[in-house]
Amino acid sequence: MSSDCIFCAVAVGRIPADVVAESSKVLAFRDINPAAPTHVLIIPKRHIVDSVADLTSDHAEILGEMFELAADVARVEDLDEGWRLVSNVGPAAGQTVHHLHFHLLGGWSTDTGAPRLPDERGG
Repeated sequence: MSSDCIFCAVAVGRIPADVVAESSKVLAFRDINPAAPTHVLIIPKRHIVDSVADLTSDHAEILGEMFELAADVARVEDLDEGWRLVSNVGPAAGQTVHHLHFHLLGGWSTDTGAPRLPDERGG
């Protein structure tokens, strides 16, 4: 555990969180500043790396568990119409907590859909 990492503190229960699901190594909890109708953070309980940029093949098992829990959460949250799994890397991309994590985003109306990401042409 990193003593100054907010997600490490959440993982050990020092900071309360609205936990949605967990496994032996991964925790899923609601984001306190949601960017979508459903916004859940998926984190490893142990601080392994700061972001996806630091991952290696040695992290395959924990990543598998993170993706599996994300899919479980999406089912429980009734995101059958679709959802996103996003990881920001660095401050220019919006990363504010340096603890590997994914944002599970969904719950938009099928009429309006999720906000579109810019394509390669900048649109």
